[in-house]
Amino acid sequence: MHSRSKDFWRQFKKNKLAVFGLALLGIMILFCILAPVLTPYGYADQALVDRFQLPSASHILGTDEFGRDILSRILYGGRLSFLIGLGSMVVSLIAGTFLGALAGFFEGPLDAFIMRIMDMLLAIPQLVLAIAIAAALGGGIGNVILAVSISSLPGYARIMRASVLSVKKQEYIEAAQTTGAGLGRLLLVHILPNCLGPLIVQATLGVGVSILSAASLSFIGVGIAPPTPEWGAMLSTGRAYIRDYPHLTLFPGLAIALSIFALNVLGDGIRDAFDPKQRRA
Repeated sequence: MHSRSKDFWRQFKKNKLAVFGLALLGIMILFCILAPVLTPYGYADQALVDRFQLPSASHILGTDEFGRDILSRILYGGRLSFLIGLGSMVVSLIAGTFLGALAGFFEGPLDAFIMRIMDMLLAIPQLVLAIAIAAALGGGIGNVILAVSISSLPGYARIMRASVLSVKKQEYIEAAQTTGAGLGRLLLVHILPNCLGPLIVQATLGVGVSILSAASLSFIGVGIAPPTPEWGAMLSTGRAYIRDYPHLTLFPGLAIALSIFALNVLGDGIRDAFDPKQRRA
């Protein structure tokens, strides 16, 4: 296990863009965690006399229509965006892994039943499905996480099923079965660890998709409600003033773009490290 980790890290470091993405993502998360230290303003502090200020020494990224500091709102909003992204990924990863493992291991009617449900979910565009679920459940962090998780579920289930179908044919699985290993031990000890590579790649990319989906939900008004800061909601509010005060949309949009970029190149690097044959020349 230690040797495998060293091999993975050695391959990963060869992808300079992925290392840059990891560093950028780490810096963004650190800045969001240190939001109370990095800015003297609260995300809801209003000063109407300072509304629509351009970036300056007192407000590095300027202020919005209520005089609230944009840097503070982006940093606190980043906490929420990353929380939703990670939370949605964890929920869909656990549920998708469980369903995919059952479908791939047992096959037959159970496999067909689970996969047809996944096909039904895949028939609806992921963002449209998330919008429908969020609109039905209402706003709030928990409902947004649930909506994004359900819309992301089929991808994890299909990847896990395909991995289980491949791994369970290996000789060491047959050997474990002949020694009397139970279903739980087969899945948790012998099959799941050998299916982690594709799942980790999907999970890394899935965080970025979840952040973008959550921002889209807030942008159209079915996600996080104001005054709670969220990048998509900030974009939605700022578009009304984009002609005269473009910084209201520029900085939240840049935060979304940088986080998605970092997660995507990180996911590519992890994929290449797990499968060296896919490395770019």
